[in-house]
Amino acid sequence: MSDDAIGSAVTESMEASTLRIVRNRCIPILALAFIVSYLDRVNVGVAALTANKDLGLTAAMFGYGAGLASVGYAVFELPSNLALERFGARKWLARIMISWGIIGCSMVFVRGPLSFYIVRFLLGAAEAGLFPGVILYLTYWIPRRQRGRYIGLFALGIPLASVVGSPVSGMLLGMNGVLGMRGWQWLFILEALPAIVLGILVLALLTDRPSQATWLSRAQKEWLETTLEQERRAHPESGHKGALRMLFDVRVLVLSGIFFLTGVPSYGLSFWMPQVVKTFGLSNTETGFVSALPFLAGCFAVVWWANISDRLHERAWNTAIAAFVGFLGLAIAARAQSPLIQLLSICLSAVGIFGLKGPWLAMVTEAFAERSAAAGIAWVSTLGSLSGFFAPWMVGVIIQDTHNYRLALVALGINALLGAVLVLIWAWTGGRRYHGRALSR
Repeated sequence: MSDDAIGSAVTESMEASTLRIVRNRCIPILALAFIVSYLDRVNVGVAALTANKDLGLTAAMFGYGAGLASVGYAVFELPSNLALERFGARKWLARIMISWGIIGCSMVFVRGPLSFYIVRFLLGAAEAGLFPGVILYLTYWIPRRQRGRYIGLFALGIPLASVVGSPVSGMLLGMNGVLGMRGWQWLFILEALPAIVLGILVLALLTDRPSQATWLSRAQKEWLETTLEQERRAHPESGHKGALRMLFDVRVLVLSGIFFLTGVPSYGLSFWMPQVVKTFGLSNTETGFVSALPFLAGCFAVVWWANISDRLHERAWNTAIAAFVGFLGLAIAARAQSPLIQLLSICLSAVGIFGLKGPWLAMVTEAFAERSAAAGIAWVSTLGSLSGFFAPWMVGVIIQDTHNYRLALVALGINALLGAVLVLIWAWTGGRRYHGRALSR
């Protein structure tokens, strides 16, 4: 065997062992944190099966209040992400988790529309920065060419929150009357407490940078830091922009538009799926289990599509095709008369809607060099996350005005289709120089 072949084998072995340790140490706790955070935002969809009547909420009022968490999230997201860079990821991510866990528990004190609106906004404000913060954090640890699959594992938390949360939330509604509290109050308390525990674990288990990781060998730390530094030099930033100036960067404007359009169907299904399934004539517990099926399909799609994207070294087409699959499934579901066909069609849409998360989020990280990554990723996430307000509000208004959710499914699908078109326009008009084929092979 030649010296070059031996060197290549050693490098591959070092890469595999190092990334395996990083994955096993960082990904589970971060993915679990995101599962809990997303669950704390969308469990209101299951709680609404009984809470809407107790709180006097109409469909439009529920949609508006459910979405206010995303408004609070958007308002405080950029400051939170910049604070993470200033104070260190470990401490700031822990602060986020503990504070949202406390506020999530306070949902038990909601008594009407106004208090519902206030606590939902505060919940989003407390969670602000988690999503872009973790994405930024992963850029400190994962080389570009492997980033899709690892970010995909993190993004797995989006559908997995509903896979786990929908059945559990449905069963927790059955605790109605225990210790004099409503079932939906128990739901909010018991699903928020894990966030506080996770915040403590982040402080204990994670470090800010590879150089501080006592759980990596000296050789592994040197390999990882050298690899990441070589990538930074290969993809330099042409000039440093301030956080406010980044708002007008073409990458931020276009990528946040894609984030918004592809996020609308994701949030729409997460908030309203239990109430759609309830029309099938099922009990609350049965509704919880059946509502989880599309998100279970989405879990498999997240991992599969992220791996395909990494293997092909391509982001834009993978994102666009997945978004089109999301549109197709929702269009079929809107026309289907059979509950079974409708459910299967929504499962198909979930494959696309959640499958695009891995390649799409990798595309975002590859669009910004290190000096602009914190502000760039935060702005994209801030503007794009407003889909979390728009989607439930839009669906609520449509259902209240038409007394039918089929038109709402069409509206969600159209957003996915527009997202696919915008991704391809971005790729064809120069966005590819920031990502996609520019990946190191």
